[in-house]
This record gives sequence, structure tokens and C-alpha cells, in this order.
Amino acid sequence: MILNRLIPAILSSVLCLAFAETSKTHLSDDAAVLVEIDGTRITAAEFNQKKPQALFQAQQSLYDSKRKALEAFVDDYLLEREARKENVTVEELLKRHAETGIEKDPSDEVLKVYYEGVDSSEPFETAKEKIREYIRQRRVAKAKSAYMQSLRSHAQIAIRLEPPRAEISLAGTPVRGPKNAAVTVVEFADFECPYCQVVHPDLAKLQSELGDKVAFAFKDLPLPSHTYAEKAAEAAHCAGAQGKYWEFHDRLFEKKQYEVAKLKETARELQLNGEAFDKCLDSGAPAAFIKASIMEAQALTIPGTPTFFVNGRFISGPTNYEILRNAIQEELAKTSAPTTGMLRK
Repeated sequence: MILNRLIPAILSSVLCLAFAETSKTHLSDDAAVLVEIDGTRITAAEFNQKKPQALFQAQQSLYDSKRKALEAFVDDYLLEREARKENVTVEELLKRHAETGIEKDPSDEVLKVYYEGVDSSEPFETAKEKIREYIRQRRVAKAKSAYMQSLRSHAQIAIRLEPPRAEISLAGTPVRGPKNAAVTVVEFADFECPYCQVVHPDLAKLQSELGDKVAFAFKDLPLPSHTYAEKAAEAAHCAGAQGKYWEFHDRLFEKKQYEVAKLKETARELQLNGEAFDKCLDSGAPAAFIKASIMEAQALTIPGTPTFFVNGRFISGPTNYEILRNAIQEELAKTSAPTTGMLRK
């Protein structure tokens, strides 16, 4: 059975690698002709110049598939190796370490509580065995996951697959940290976004821990569903015109007050020139810059906020301190870290 799982994973990885090499050849060879329109040949150089981010998400999806196949391969490799050590099959190994010791099946009383929380018209007497089996499978899955984590913790694993890196413009973008930092973390965010608010303390913690090794850039992506998000972004840049972008940025996340009157009040709390700030905010002077940031996010097909790029590397899905720290540490470990991020400054 382990062989049956390995073959598709290996084939998938090989096919993905072959496809990636083909795509890489065509897109990295500037002279390669990608398309002809009424006899006019469009080369890779012309395509990449006009649409530098067009294929980023496609490349990211390919990378995610390859990474998933490699992770599965690692798990199977470790299981097979451990099974040989104990002179058993993989199935016997999992029963010994992942299934033995699982607490006994839940009682009918426990199943009844679970059943009452499920939206089902099926009678309890006919549903309880399905619920019991579901709970048992969940327990087995958790036990297997814990066992796999144990095997991984005792192995030195380094996946060498290089992720795609987005080209991101930092021209005029607020950056906190040294210009020559080994790692630059770019955040596309919205001041009103609750998830951005949750991750904000994590970023402060990372900055405190890592110091000059990392720089943090903030790109505006105010969402249409948030009434005051765009004006809040403008206000931060108006504060930036007076040299207090990051103070205003942090205060917005702390206070969570984004109405225009509150933004002007915050400016005065930070001892900005109130008249100059109001004129900037009322005129919408930073709006064009923010729109450019939005268009860049759209070109990258960013799914939502917050979205992070660590040296140009896309961090997908829900993000927290641990995920960001791991990505940063991986970049710091690379000798070429200062040049790996595709950031246009």
C-alpha cells in the first residue's frame, strides 16, 4: 500500500518539475517567441516587461502542488525507513505507534451531545455509529499526525524546492527597518481588516526580536467592503508627509477609529501640523499612490488581506507569528538573502 501512495506522488512531482522546466525555459529566455498576433511576434522579454506579475499565481499554484507532493514523499520515506528498523510493515508500524493507546470509543452519552450539535434529520439510533466511526477516524488521524511530527523532529529535512518570487515595487512605499536588511517583509493590508489587526502585534514582536535583519513594508489594499479603509490609508500617508507615517500607522491599529473626524483627531494627538494634515486628507492627495498599490495587488491576484511576501515569496493562507518567523528564518539562512527578494525600490 505504501508503494501505491508513493507512485502517484513521485509521478506528480516529476510531471510538475518537467512542466516547470518547460515554462521556465520559455519565460526566462527573453528571445523566445510566446505568441504571434497577425504576424507580430511577442517575445518573452516583451511579455514580462508589460505583464511582470501576470503568471505569478499560476507559478505559485504549481509550486504548492510540487511542495505538497514532496511533503507526502518525505512522510512516506520516513515511515518506510522506520518500518525497516522495526522489521514490520508500514501498516503495522502505524497501528503500533499511532493507533495503540487511542482512548476507547465514546459512550452513547457523548455521542448524543455531539448529535445534538449536528443539523440532521436522521434518528440518533441510526446516526450514532456513523458519529462513533467519524470520531474514531479523527482520533487516528490526530495520532498519526503526532507520530509523523515525532519522526520529522528526529530527522534533518531540507526541501530545496525554490518558491516563485513576485516582483513588488517599493518606490514610495513606507519601509520600517534598514534599506540593506537581509529580508524584506511586504504586507498588503487594510487598516479596517480584523485579520490585519490581529496580526499587527505579531509583526511588532518580529521586529523587536529580529532588529536590523528584517525590514517591514506596508502596501495599501483597502477593501471596498470597508467604508473608511481608503481614507485611513490616505491619512497615514498624510502623516508620512510630516515624517510620522509609522506612528500614525500604529495608532490606527491600536485605536481602530477611522472616521475622518477621528483621523484628524489622531493627527493632533501625534502633534502633527493640523492644518497641513487636514488639507492633505480633504484633498485626497495620496489617493493616486494608493490606487497604484491596489492595481499592483490586483495584478498579483492577491486573494485578500493581510497578504505577505517575504523577499518576494508569497505566504499563503492564514498567517501568524510562527508562519512568518519560519519564512523569515529560512530566508536568513540563505547566503544570497539580500538579493533573493524581487523588490523594485
